[in-house]
Amino acid sequence: MGNVLDKFALTGKVAWITGASYGLGLSYAKAFAEAGATIVFNDITKELVDKGLAEYEKLGIKAYGSVCDVTNEKDVASFVSNVRENIGSIDILVNNAGIIKRIPMVEMSLDDWNAVINVDLTGPFICSKAVIPDMIKKGGGKIINACSMMSEFGRETVSAYAAAKGGLKMLTRNICSEYGAYNIQCNAIGPGYIATPQTAPLRQKGEDGSMNPFDRFIRSKTPARRWGTPKDLQGLAVFLASPASDFINGQVIYIDGGISAYIGQDPSNLDESVLSEEPLEE
Repeated sequence: MGNVLDKFALTGKVAWITGASYGLGLSYAKAFAEAGATIVFNDITKELVDKGLAEYEKLGIKAYGSVCDVTNEKDVASFVSNVRENIGSIDILVNNAGIIKRIPMVEMSLDDWNAVINVDLTGPFICSKAVIPDMIKKGGGKIINACSMMSEFGRETVSAYAAAKGGLKMLTRNICSEYGAYNIQCNAIGPGYIATPQTAPLRQKGEDGSMNPFDRFIRSKTPARRWGTPKDLQGLAVFLASPASDFINGQVIYIDGGISAYIGQDPSNLDESVLSEEPLEE
């Protein structure tokens, strides 16, 4: 009968994580490699690809990376074709590549709007479209989209990002609707606020030891009273990429410490004695 943990194995699978030279994409790839998958990734420049390859080598992971712009259909088709010919057709796609521009809506240029929509929404459309035919031929596949809390909530200065992530939530459901009959599961991960080097300034204490106001705000809105870590996302990513999730489709699963279920408290009343002081970045 086999062990239930065997359902979480990715042995023999080819996993493409877009924009996985660093950050959450690299973290997903590390988890997939530990579960047995072969890792392929792309990024927008050779410098980023080389940086990613060096990181994978340090981790002891044999990964294949090349330059590919997820908003360019010809680039994506060429990338998928090269992977198919040299490694094997793609079993798992993680649409991880994304950008954000924090600009008040009335000040945002159409070029800035289009740039965010193109990478965060059109890119996943192009990449998913490119891998689905091979998944149909193989009898199934997994697509994981990088949604966000902004798939559900609005916030100042992120109109394009929220619009793109809201659209990505519906693209997730539509891929499920169109291709679920082919044993293709398309789901999404919605991270909460994650502690990374990029968000470190938002958590840095003042010279007097006081909490950063934004750090206090986020913790007051999060029942877990801490930021997430990239490791907090790895288990769900492996689950959604594995046979263990074969009957889960069209879902957005939020990993946010409970923030989306909680109206929050007055930040000034936050009990600092219960807060984690552990270094959260990887």
